[in-house]
Amino acid sequence: MNIKSVVFDAYGTLFDVNSAAEKCKDKIGDKWEGFANFWRTTQLEYTWLRSLMKRHKDFWTVTEDSLDKSMKIFNIDIAMKNELLNLYKTLSPYPEVKEVLNNLKKRNYKLSILSNGTPALLNELVKSNDLENIFDDLFSIEEVGIYKPDSKVYDMPIKKYQIKIEEVAFLSANTWDVSGGGNYGYNSIWVNRNRAIFDNLDYKPKNEVSDLTQLLDII
Repeated sequence: MNIKSVVFDAYGTLFDVNSAAEKCKDKIGDKWEGFANFWRTTQLEYTWLRSLMKRHKDFWTVTEDSLDKSMKIFNIDIAMKNELLNLYKTLSPYPEVKEVLNNLKKRNYKLSILSNGTPALLNELVKSNDLENIFDDLFSIEEVGIYKPDSKVYDMPIKKYQIKIEEVAFLSANTWDVSGGGNYGYNSIWVNRNRAIFDNLDYKPKNEVSDLTQLLDII
């Protein structure tokens, strides 16, 4: 690969989306993991549906809307809503993330996040995890007003860095996002942390990793 830029999805790829609910698992009980997964799935469904309906709301609002539904489904005390939402602002990174990013930085790649998250959310996530000096850019879909996997989102790093599409390595834990980036023309790499099955969406990544450490041997 002739890679000039390494672009990361944020949620589920760099940061553990279940960590907000996990931090409250003593209050939520044994159903915390099912609740966390349902919240995440509903959140994603709302982004796709809003894109199709052309009824855009920012990611924070979508996150809150999907939380409301999830709390009703799992019968979780509404008094926990603000606590859960605020934890989403400071999700924990996966264990290897910081070391891998520092290694890539030393190799002089352009490093960025390309995410559905709002600029404020992304800035807070990066800052709270001491990663603010690593990334060249935090690209938010709010710049184009539509969610992944619309091609306008994947256009952003190409336009900013003035590079060829095939000079981007794009990493995501979400198979639909890997396919979106791959069909756009990126060298998409699937971060398959949970031994999942890849979706049938007209794209199969050439490379699959179980965590980001393996990326260092690929590019």
